[in-house]
Amino acid sequence: MHADQLKASSQKWMTAALVAFSQGPESYDFAVHHAGVAAEHLLKTYLATLHPALIAEARHFDSLLHATGHGAHASVPASQAKTIGLVDAMPGCTRSFARRYRSTSRRSSRSRTRNGVAHSGVHDVAEVQTVFTTCLRLIDPLLTELNIAPDVYWGSYLSLHNRLIEERVRAARIQLESKLAKARGVFQQRYGHLAPKEREVVLATVTQHANIYMDHSEYRPCPACGSNDWLRGDTHIDETNEPVVVFTPCIFACSACDLEVKNDESWEVGDLSNEVVLDDPPEDFYANWEPDPEFLPEDPDPKVNADGEPDEDIARGR
Repeated sequence: MHADQLKASSQKWMTAALVAFSQGPESYDFAVHHAGVAAEHLLKTYLATLHPALIAEARHFDSLLHATGHGAHASVPASQAKTIGLVDAMPGCTRSFARRYRSTSRRSSRSRTRNGVAHSGVHDVAEVQTVFTTCLRLIDPLLTELNIAPDVYWGSYLSLHNRLIEERVRAARIQLESKLAKARGVFQQRYGHLAPKEREVVLATVTQHANIYMDHSEYRPCPACGSNDWLRGDTHIDETNEPVVVFTPCIFACSACDLEVKNDESWEVGDLSNEVVLDDPPEDFYANWEPDPEFLPEDPDPKVNADGEPDEDIARGR
């Protein structure tokens, strides 16, 4: 649970990942698995610099004792302490800093792909390439936050890292242009025959309701058809000067032309990627806030104790 150990482990796993990736498609499964471990360890490094308890498994009391410096009272050694995984570490980091820092989806495709490799040996080469590069992009802002020089972390593979990032950006730009062209065609087919006033009334109805729900939504003009629709995203509190709520866009979906812009693509279309400081103070904005059930831990088995073993007392109703 020490930040320095996690940082060193992350760099070791990433070096192994880059070695595997440079050997070609036959080693991509190792590359994405090792890159996932490296990203997870660096995420935990950042959280551990805030406090080690942030990476401890919340339902495992002995782990919390070790994380808070009271390991002498734990019933298991520090080597058996349990920590959170990649999916659980992501929200904590994105809420702590969100400088152009997005997860690929609410449930990380990185973890799904890595788990497919680790548990069943199943992987798709194209998907693995995408996820591998996404792991690199996930790590870059962490290096900034942790004051780790890129050439130190990436070592002799810095040029490979840069080339993969450039290719990913280029692919995202091409994909966005294709989406915009398709969306404009859909819009023209649906509403091209309507007079301007009639079209305005119809579009106001079509884009009235949000069909994707996240922390916050704001109206933005669609980059394909110009209709106003919902830009949705997450929020976090920035306490740099005085506490304010910051809106971090994640996805724009237009009901009029079916355009959907998210992640890397949003960086290519102006203010769809820009963070916004909201007017409401944190205490008002979060007054009725409830945690996203997707990120809540599963209810523990009432017949299983914190170690995941059958608890006879609980089972007998004591």
